[in-house]
Amino acid sequence: MATESSEGEEEGKLTGGSPVLSVDEDLREMGNKAAWSVSSCKSGNGVSSLRDDNLETYWQSDGAQPHLVNVQFQKKVKLQLVVLYVDYKLDESYTPSKVSIRAGDGFHNLKEIRSVELVKPTGWVYISLSGNDPRETFVNTFMLQIAVLSNHLNGRDTHVRQIKVYGPRPNPIPHQRFQFTSTELNTYAFVR
Repeated sequence: MATESSEGEEEGKLTGGSPVLSVDEDLREMGNKAAWSVSSCKSGNGVSSLRDDNLETYWQSDGAQPHLVNVQFQKKVKLQLVVLYVDYKLDESYTPSKVSIRAGDGFHNLKEIRSVELVKPTGWVYISLSGNDPRETFVNTFMLQIAVLSNHLNGRDTHVRQIKVYGPRPNPIPHQRFQFTSTELNTYAFVR
């Protein structure tokens, strides 16, 4: 399971990271349905570097903290997981150490839903958006904001190499509680 991939996980603290991105099959990447923006960036290291699927490139902020990544959707979406690729070995003081995830309808009403401390992370770091209640498995939102509140070694600017956001995969048969997905079943599922 994706949320178990980070090595050590305490209350609000994540250590390590996973060298390989591994996500449950019942989740799909939702980032391509969103408009992405950042609070600031160095020339050549903008928001496109966060979404290019290249671990060698990175977004580098330029300015005062907090450094913000805004993910805005045209319609309300269900989100379950945020995955960041950060590399302490390469980036040192540019590596985020405290990250806040906020959600809302827009900039005017964002509320913090998760705050985590990263301890020398190298690799993919999984941040679940699920609440403490077992019925709260996702966040239903128009906007997600990822705020880098502080960096390791009191660094000023930050490097984030990749960000992925995942939501639950929709049921292929509307109004059906169960997910029967075989081609043969779908062929004979409806009466003419």
